[in-house]
Amino acid sequence: MTDMEINMVEEDTQKDRYLIFYIDDDSYGIEIQYVVEIIGIQRITEVSGLPDYVKGIINLRGKIIPVMDVRLRFKKEPKEYNDRTCIIVVDIMGMSVGLIVDGVSEVITINEADISELPHMSQRAQNRFVKNIGKIGNEVRLLLDIEKLLTDEDIDSLNEII
Repeated sequence: MTDMEINMVEEDTQKDRYLIFYIDDDSYGIEIQYVVEIIGIQRITEVSGLPDYVKGIINLRGKIIPVMDVRLRFKKEPKEYNDRTCIIVVDIMGMSVGLIVDGVSEVITINEADISELPHMSQRAQNRFVKNIGKIGNEVRLLLDIEKLLTDEDIDSLNEII
């Protein structure tokens, strides 16, 4: 196989695949292509001058990674971290960022035919981060637009500290 054929096979294995995580009772999905790894919660070094939802930085095998509490980004009440809390390390626009979530449940395939646009009824804070709705049987998962989790200002601030 040529390099191009190998890349096409790799892309096909990630097509329509989503990592499902939860905040409280709400389930969200992010495209698996953005996910680098999932790690347990660890010591976070606070950095002043960042938005409250950016909790600080971690040292992951020698690489400094900023971490964001998705719960706070969605304007939900803070919650103490526990043994289910984890950090999803994602690649957003060439930058590794850790997303702190209440827990991760599974990786699933959601076919394009089962994905719908978000109704324009609700203006809740997290809806601006939601790209689509995935239907799985009788359940729905809110599919995030991962690149909207960080603003351009956030990226500039984070680039200064890492």
